[in-house]
Amino acid sequence: MTDTSHILDYILQQLTYNPAEPLIFSSGLFLWLFLGFVAVYALMGRTTTLRLLFVTLFSYYFYYKSSGIYFYLLAVVTVSDFLIAKAIHSSHDRRWLSRLWLTLSIVLDLSLLAYFKYTNFFAQIIADIMGSNFQPLDIFLPVGISFFTFQSLSYTIDVYRRQITPLTNLLDYAFYVSFFPQLVAGPIVRARDFLPQIRRPLNITSQMVGTGVFYIIGGLLKKAVISDYISINFVERVFDAPALYSGFENMMAVYGYAMQIYCDFSGYSDMAIGIALLLGFRFPQNFNAPYKATSISDFWRRWHISLSSWLKDYLYISLGGNRHGQFRQYLNLMITMLLGGLWHGASINFILWGGLHGIMLCIDKMWHRICPILSPLDAKTPAKRQANTPWRKMLKVVSAIITFHIVCTAWVFFRSSSFDSAFAMLNQIFTHFQPQVVMQWLEGYKLVAIFIATGFIMHLMPGRWANATRLTFSRLPLIVLALLMVCAIYLVVQVKSSDVQPFIYFQF
Repeated sequence: MTDTSHILDYILQQLTYNPAEPLIFSSGLFLWLFLGFVAVYALMGRTTTLRLLFVTLFSYYFYYKSSGIYFYLLAVVTVSDFLIAKAIHSSHDRRWLSRLWLTLSIVLDLSLLAYFKYTNFFAQIIADIMGSNFQPLDIFLPVGISFFTFQSLSYTIDVYRRQITPLTNLLDYAFYVSFFPQLVAGPIVRARDFLPQIRRPLNITSQMVGTGVFYIIGGLLKKAVISDYISINFVERVFDAPALYSGFENMMAVYGYAMQIYCDFSGYSDMAIGIALLLGFRFPQNFNAPYKATSISDFWRRWHISLSSWLKDYLYISLGGNRHGQFRQYLNLMITMLLGGLWHGASINFILWGGLHGIMLCIDKMWHRICPILSPLDAKTPAKRQANTPWRKMLKVVSAIITFHIVCTAWVFFRSSSFDSAFAMLNQIFTHFQPQVVMQWLEGYKLVAIFIATGFIMHLMPGRWANATRLTFSRLPLIVLALLMVCAIYLVVQVKSSDVQPFIYFQF
């Protein structure tokens, strides 16, 4: 009887919210819960409404395991924007009233975001200006609040712009906002892309299963093997005390963090895309080899695509975009990137990171106007139609190397806990490089070096190789896919040296 009660207590503890152990895709608990979830989900294939209700309830439980009682915020945003969108639609013939309803949606959503994320930040700034002491308020930051507020806002804005018609069923909208694969760390899925899929007859093909498993395994290895290992065993140590390490070690920590944050965030996005595919839904691509970018503009077409496109469509274009002259375009770019930096976190470091990217975007636009012949080839450059001569190929490589190091320099401010720490790291790199420690570092951090190199090699491989691998997975028998998943989980268990690490973007 005692053993039974201990087992029940253990199960109850696992199923109850624990702030020290949020539920994430790479945890063992999620894998077990997901197996049970899929079994029930498969039985509800033809009962659409019941299936939507079941997924919505599971999504709310998933969020409860991430943020506790604050799952009610999800319900507040869902109900308010559902009703406001209907009001916007019904008042389209009275533009002023429609705009008033939209303003209400924006104010409600951003007020929630501002209170939980920025109250202490702005209160501290005001206190510093007034010369008074400020004790930070004990305000819990709900996981992923930036993601689901932005996603819900895109819905009301699209209804206002008459790009979509509002839903008439609250359950459908609750399903859209709370869908657990992308709930806490994106990608930010647009309503116009996702809503048509909700009531579509469930049709999960073997190709979707294979592709989904490919994304899940890839994301799991990126996050739990490469990202977590290099973070715990090297990157954190250097960023916590950069002055204690040589310039070379600081430089390797910056390269390591560049790979860590990419593998962490793209790993989450991959797993979200893969899980959604297993459930019969398709998400847009969120990363496209960003460190291959040949300009900062190209980088933002490849990095966190769902956020960068959101900022472009709902902020940059709303401010006027490039429609009012070059000066206004540059100003709009700076405002967009500064607010994008603030979106990432309530810190001057994040604002500076956004400002650095804004400045580089403006320089990039100027460069394209002044020297269009020397502009690097990328997806949006008209020169793409020109012959890819050796000169062009060399220019692409040089541009990619320069762009990568600009991005890495900005990552220093993004990751560092303070300006002093960031400048200490840069000072070590440029004034105390000490190349004689290279071999010593390779010997002492052999596995870290292997994982960093592996990450970059895989990242820089031709896209057609990844496409071929994905196609191969989509054709594998189910038993082989299951075995590959077991092997991936076993590898994760063998490599991890501590408790499962939360995803970096959970804090945003």
